Amino acid sequence: MKWAAIFFALIAVASAGWYIMQPDYSQTGTQTDEGVALPAGALVTVTLPASFTEQEQIGAGAYDAVCAVCHGLNGQGRDGVAPPLVHKIYEPSHHSDMAFVLAAQNGVRAHHWKFGNMPAVEGVTRSEILAIVTYI
Repeated sequence: MKWAAIFFALIAVASAGWYIMQPDYSQTGTQTDEGVALPAGALVTVTLPASFTEQEQIGAGAYDAVCAVCHGLNGQGRDGVAPPLVHKIYEPSHHSDMAFVLAAQNGVRAHHWKFGNMPAVEGVTRSEILAIVTYI
């Protein structure tokens, strides 16, 4: 019995340590690391490439029509509305491209940000979603 209590105490301490060490992705600012002010309401700066492929151009148009109202111009996020989509937590090592597809099709429960749940996006085709993912 004593060993079980010690075991569960170690699990609790390890879990608490892990939780404390997690980065706080909900904290965003209104300036870049270089101190440059962001556009009004934007949560991150986004550097666009010099040119886009044809598929990325299609995705950019679809993004502007469907996603930008919440997620801001070029995926910069909108303060108090929705998170940036160009962010470390959306890199393929954390969220795969399929996570974007599923979020658009089915909606997603809030789990990194404090903006609330995202509903499914109505009226967008799978091919448009894939083009948007390519653009992002």
